[in-house]
Amino acid sequence: MPRLIRKLLPAALLALATIPLACAAAAPPPARLLSRLALGGPGGWDYLAFDAPSRHLFVSRGDRVLVIDVDAGKQIGTIAGTAGVHGIALADDLHRGFVSDGKIAAVTVFDLASLKTVATITGTGQNPDAILYDSASHHVLTFNGKSASASVIDPAKNAVIGSIALPGKPEFAVADGAGHVYVNIEDKSELVQLDSLHDKVLQTWPLAPCESPSGLAIDNPHHRLFAVCDNRTMTVLDALDGHHVANVPIGDGPDGVVFDPAEAMIYSANGESGTLTAVHEDDPDHYRVTATIPTQLSARTLTFDPKLHRLYLSAARLGATRQANGRRTIEPDSFGVLTVGRP
Repeated sequence: MPRLIRKLLPAALLALATIPLACAAAAPPPARLLSRLALGGPGGWDYLAFDAPSRHLFVSRGDRVLVIDVDAGKQIGTIAGTAGVHGIALADDLHRGFVSDGKIAAVTVFDLASLKTVATITGTGQNPDAILYDSASHHVLTFNGKSASASVIDPAKNAVIGSIALPGKPEFAVADGAGHVYVNIEDKSELVQLDSLHDKVLQTWPLAPCESPSGLAIDNPHHRLFAVCDNRTMTVLDALDGHHVANVPIGDGPDGVVFDPAEAMIYSANGESGTLTAVHEDDPDHYRVTATIPTQLSARTLTFDPKLHRLYLSAARLGATRQANGRRTIEPDSFGVLTVGRP
């Protein structure tokens, strides 16, 4: 081997070693819009939830929750009486689902097998919005938009057992399964870390340059949090100490984000753009946009099917005028669920 090559070889190997490891494996082929399930009916919508064991999709719809068999491609049930429903939390170990009823400060509890309502829990904070089941504490938490608080529910008692004051208006929340819950604070552009075993705030971290964060997802093995924000930005934070990792450009009007751990992909639903932003996690510190996937205007929330690596989004055709909340009117009977993935 010539002397010059022998001198250059170690430096070349060192340079190769600095390339993010996951870059060697290309991001998966882009997903696309596969189908649209027409559901119709009146009312708005918010979050969706997917139950992997039953293959059921739960879709919030104003004053009810629609239950979809995604493999059969049809609605199989309705959970009624959920006034102002925002979110659905699923606890497969308890065989229960929990719905946040925003207009009546309550939670509807239903059986995952029969889909029948088994209890109504009253006494949450005002306008319970996001809701989750924390497997570490075996508690359900609602995040109350008008009370700047989280209500703690014991499913064994079907009762509110505590409240956690928050520094502002909470939006979406996620749990790490190890006693920590994370929630975006929309009006402060902050992210709060909660101790779910002792029902207290641990840390509050800034999300700047993120503005008005909404959706939140987590990569548990790598301790990364993904917050989507109104200023076309996804901010990545370290879940252990809150340090800023990255900013990634996304589309307009995001409200939901999910993480696919098997493919190291993050998807932001951008309702004002009518797109999904697909972001690949090359390694825990490096992220790149791999595709902008057309969906439909208004498709701002989503959930994830880990078996088929598919995304389900709520959407409807929008009218020319606006409602009192500033959102555009909805064309009658135009509501449906979009499926995005690879054939």
